[in-house]
Amino acid sequence: MDGVINIYKNTGMTSFDVVRTIKKVSGTKKVGHTGTLDPEASGVLPVCIGKGTKIIDYIMNSNKVYEVELKLGITTTTYDLEGEIVEERDPSSLNEEEILKAINSFKGEYNQIPPMFSALKQNGVRLYELARQGIEVEREGRLINIYNIEDIKINNPYLSMKVTCSKGTYIRSLCYDIGKNLGVGATMTKLKRTKTSKFSEEESININEINTDNIKNYIISMEDALDFYDKLVVLNKYSRLLINGVRVFDKRFTKDKIEVEKLYRVYDENGQFIGLGRSNHQGFKIEKLLIN
Repeated sequence: MDGVINIYKNTGMTSFDVVRTIKKVSGTKKVGHTGTLDPEASGVLPVCIGKGTKIIDYIMNSNKVYEVELKLGITTTTYDLEGEIVEERDPSSLNEEEILKAINSFKGEYNQIPPMFSALKQNGVRLYELARQGIEVEREGRLINIYNIEDIKINNPYLSMKVTCSKGTYIRSLCYDIGKNLGVGATMTKLKRTKTSKFSEEESININEINTDNIKNYIISMEDALDFYDKLVVLNKYSRLLINGVRVFDKRFTKDKIEVEKLYRVYDENGQFIGLGRSNHQGFKIEKLLIN
């Protein structure tokens, strides 16, 4: 039982609850999710099983799509409805043009400050542990990318939109920042992740529908889970060197055209999947060996 299951997480459960369920159903201890969804958020949560846990980072590092609703005029400690209200303002004087301008100003790269109620660590302590003690510390901003914001619906004080973003983006912080930009504050009221990497809501299986009889039907192989990376075929006489961790300098190791610093799915001439590899100016090397 090695691979990935495209799970749909329901609201009211933690991401670890999903992992615990899959461990029990699969009878496998080696299980991990690919990026935490808050308890009150729902949506796509790919779960890796067995040897599939080797590729968790490669799924986590990809782009994500969210559908989010936020409410203007309220600021909370957690940036969502789970927290205590710390400030309320009247947003009724804002017009649609002002709101749209504020939302669209966050498209592209920006330095986002994560919320205090997050699992990030500072000096070895998780931020939410400090926040629960009433301690707020200065957080370093992280460069994230909002690739697109679309399907914007404005029903002041409520706004909803679809956000495509890079890894590491906190949608709660985006809502907070939009509210701050408008001068009235905002808090996230609903969140659903509809896509992460190649895994979409349409092709997911609800966690409540997984059982011991059907779980094998939903396991996606590591090879298929990584098929968003381009394929590279290496000649057999070089494949053994790559499998043994050697960096290959000879450009004749493949007949395919390759780009520097791009990650590839690597195969030998017999069609055997070796793993993920990358080239630099010193040659080509396997970065993650995944051969059976």
